[in-house]
Amino acid sequence: MTNELRAPFPWFGGKSRAAALIWERLGEVKNYVEPFAGSLAVLLGSPRVANTETVNDLDGFIANFWRALAQHPEEVAEYANWPVNENDLSARQAWLVQRREELQSRLEGDPEFCDTKIAGWWVWGLCCWIGSGWCSGEGPWHVVDGKLVREPQHAGTGSNRARPHLGDAGIGVHRQLPLLEWFEALAARLRRVRVCCGDWSRVLGPAPTTRLGLTGVVLDPPYDTSMRCDSCYSVDAQGLSAKVREWAIEHGDDPKMRIALCGYEGEHEMPSTWSMAIWKAKGGYSNLSASGRGRANSFKERVWFSPYCLSATKLELFD
Repeated sequence: MTNELRAPFPWFGGKSRAAALIWERLGEVKNYVEPFAGSLAVLLGSPRVANTETVNDLDGFIANFWRALAQHPEEVAEYANWPVNENDLSARQAWLVQRREELQSRLEGDPEFCDTKIAGWWVWGLCCWIGSGWCSGEGPWHVVDGKLVREPQHAGTGSNRARPHLGDAGIGVHRQLPLLEWFEALAARLRRVRVCCGDWSRVLGPAPTTRLGLTGVVLDPPYDTSMRCDSCYSVDAQGLSAKVREWAIEHGDDPKMRIALCGYEGEHEMPSTWSMAIWKAKGGYSNLSASGRGRANSFKERVWFSPYCLSATKLELFD
């Protein structure tokens, strides 16, 4: 295992390759906020730890994983340590989907709540799964009398089924060992990070941002639906990208804010006072797409920086 901390799961739209570029522009901030947590690629790629760090995600499985990992890395590792098994993959996903709604409400109601079994099984399955759709709750498969059955009339409320990933990446979370050491390192980094679960705007008011001092904000919302394939995210929203852009423009002239807005080429039209950096994604899930759209989009990655961000030494990152 390398010294570089990364999430133990693949994530569509992850920004690990752009983290250094982003931190060069954010610089040393007292407070850091990431409203769309995902794989926490930018936070984990930070060269320093801010006085206060807050991350958030609307997807309860993501928020629960990071909370559970920070509090109980040994238990999460125990549940995640399991061989790739197609039957277990289907059964565990159905079990997880049945608990999705309750998990969300408990995370929102108690800032310290987490479930290590859900966290471990979720990350195990995500690493075995092919592409998108894991635990989305949009499939036709339901548990009836202890059996997994297909009910097309109830599609959109159950789980999906798919064979495990059988390529060289399809060996679960065992890609990097020792697993417990990896999880403990992540737990140590996240020990003081506040993990919220809810709408992105809840962590962007004055209290969690500028009242705490100079604030770096990384906005990495789901790409606009017109620019990528459907079902890339477990939680999606039409028009979300535009709403996030509006917030960024509204707050971009605040000298206590350094904002990085991520998206595709042509997705955001920003004021002339903002600057833009170009970078190339590795590909990830997009490499599995037969359409080639994902691979083409990997060359369209952009980050826009607000006026009070630091000057850049590099505006392109292609390697």
